[in-house]
Amino acid sequence: MKHIITTLIFLAFNSIAFSQTDSLTKRLPVKIHHAEPIYMDLIRDLGARKGEKELNLGWGMENKSGYVANTGFFEYEFSPANRLGLEVEVPFIFYKPAFEHKAGDEMPRNRMEGVKLASQYTFLVAPKYGMSMAIGYIHEFKAHSFYSLSHGSAPLKGHSMSPFFVVAKRWGKHVHSMIYTGPEWEFTSGESKPERYYQVNASMHYEFGGTGNLLGVEVNQEYLGMKAETVIRPQIKLALTPNLALGIVTGIPLNLKDHGVSILARVIYELPRRKR
Repeated sequence: MKHIITTLIFLAFNSIAFSQTDSLTKRLPVKIHHAEPIYMDLIRDLGARKGEKELNLGWGMENKSGYVANTGFFEYEFSPANRLGLEVEVPFIFYKPAFEHKAGDEMPRNRMEGVKLASQYTFLVAPKYGMSMAIGYIHEFKAHSFYSLSHGSAPLKGHSMSPFFVVAKRWGKHVHSMIYTGPEWEFTSGESKPERYYQVNASMHYEFGGTGNLLGVEVNQEYLGMKAETVIRPQIKLALTPNLALGIVTGIPLNLKDHGVSILARVIYELPRRKR
């Protein structure tokens, strides 16, 4: 319970503290358009403006040793104040045996993975250099599998804490780059010490003529101690309408023995802003 209260206080503090920027000027604050990665997407656009809202729906599939993991998620992003973004995400994961699955092989159980609450604040927007920087925080409450819940387990299995830093650079009209990095502490009920990870995610995108259509790649690296896991994710984003886009990502692991090629599709819908 104390972790839930801490997270809610943190998000509320951000909303109150940064909302002061709205009273300083009636004009919209400067914002640089940056290409956002499709897999490791941000909480909101860098330099987000008050009133922006976005819905994301996703589905993915990954081949693993003996089974296939089907993932899904729902995200709601919104900006209660200029440069501040908040997000609520609910991810799911379902498993099915792979073709080579053998009877008796152990397979994970289906679950709602948990609930993620996140905030992000863009503290630097520098149009002269085409650069934006932001800090943020993600708190995920992890849930037990549906099987465990039906057999009397408590709803929460544990939680994780992830502060992060983002820096993005626009190189002229078409080329975008971004680095997203930070640690993660994962706490599991019954264990005295948390697992500590560190992630470094770099991306590069080419935008076709300011249309919102993107072609790019992400390099996602996760470190646990001295062990590093790397996945290359080629991707494409198609702007279907001014408010609707479709992103498709393929994941190619470089050094994960039990993981195969994965695919992710993300539907991105930006809600129209109310006219004042």
